Amino acid sequence: MDAILFARIQFGFTISFHIVFPAITIGLASYLAVLEALWLATGRSVYMTLYRFWLRPFAVAFAMGVVSGIVMAYQFGTHWSGFSRFAGAITGPLLTYEVLTAFFLEAGFLGVMLFGLKRVGPGLHFLSTCVVALGTLVSATWILASNSWMQTPQGHEIVNGVAVPVDWLRVIFNPSFPFRLSHMVTGAFLATALIVGGTGAWHLLRRPGNAPARSMLSMAMWMLLGTAPAQAVIGDLHGLNTLEHQPAKLAAMEGHWEPGAPGEGVPLILFGWPDMDAEMTRHAVEIPRLGSLILTHSWDAQIPALKDFPAADRPDSTSVFWTFRIMVGLGLLMIALAFWGAWLRRSARLYGHRRFLRCTVAMSPAGLAAILAGWYTTEAGRQP
Repeated sequence: MDAILFARIQFGFTISFHIVFPAITIGLASYLAVLEALWLATGRSVYMTLYRFWLRPFAVAFAMGVVSGIVMAYQFGTHWSGFSRFAGAITGPLLTYEVLTAFFLEAGFLGVMLFGLKRVGPGLHFLSTCVVALGTLVSATWILASNSWMQTPQGHEIVNGVAVPVDWLRVIFNPSFPFRLSHMVTGAFLATALIVGGTGAWHLLRRPGNAPARSMLSMAMWMLLGTAPAQAVIGDLHGLNTLEHQPAKLAAMEGHWEPGAPGEGVPLILFGWPDMDAEMTRHAVEIPRLGSLILTHSWDAQIPALKDFPAADRPDSTSVFWTFRIMVGLGLLMIALAFWGAWLRRSARLYGHRRFLRCTVAMSPAGLAAILAGWYTTEAGRQP
């Protein structure tokens, strides 16, 4: 237990607390824009009722995201001053761009969105909601560009021990950036859909005829049906990118220790306990060759093993192995819930099937848990 471990624990707690709020604001801002658009298009009061209902949680999440983000920014200097000196010429401008574009955009129109519904026309108010929603996506773009550069850096030179940008387009659009951005934004939409759907289900369990709750559940299930399978595809593409650029991370995620013979194929380890000291995965439950099929889309291809890398350069497979499986397991449950809801919708039982409603309530925090597990996998598995 040295100073750097304590710094990692404290920073890990801060960023884990923080990421929940941007994830909610990204999803809720877009949801609010859709609700207001539907209200303007149809005139149905239920959409404005839902808009007013979710506006307050959005405001609280936005404020908490700002406050916790400030703490995190300070910790870059207090905990990681060496890294800030080395990479500050790149990460500093990227965070500045986020403030100058996204944060100012959000802050400028947030007041109109929160307090201007009866003070400005509906068209201007809707524009404000759309601009705030756009701001959350722009903010995610800059933050993910910075984090992705830390994972797959390019577009820089190291001069006198300091990273100096030489091509900003290559810095921003680094190899993992498109996959991380799409994975995070889709995850935020999924998390919000589960929260909205769980809230609607909770109300329907108590009052089945609740019209706003029925709209919440219906819209959430449509979003879940579209984004949950899409997230699986994005995750697969992200995995292929990780295999190419961070093979040690992928080997740690899979608990894959031993290099295999050509044509042998890599098994998929469903469960097990990676032992970093013994350099093996104990009690492994595996399916032959399935790992090759999923990771390389080939039946007999090999992937780098942890023993191909020096011990000092290996991520901690024990933690990364399980956080990755928590994320994937929750994702599979989301897909199952989405298709269950679609099946019930076809038979006109979506709003009255109590077991489904209880499962939807239970799944409410699953999106946020999956986001946290995914970030733990990304950061704890970071390849030197």
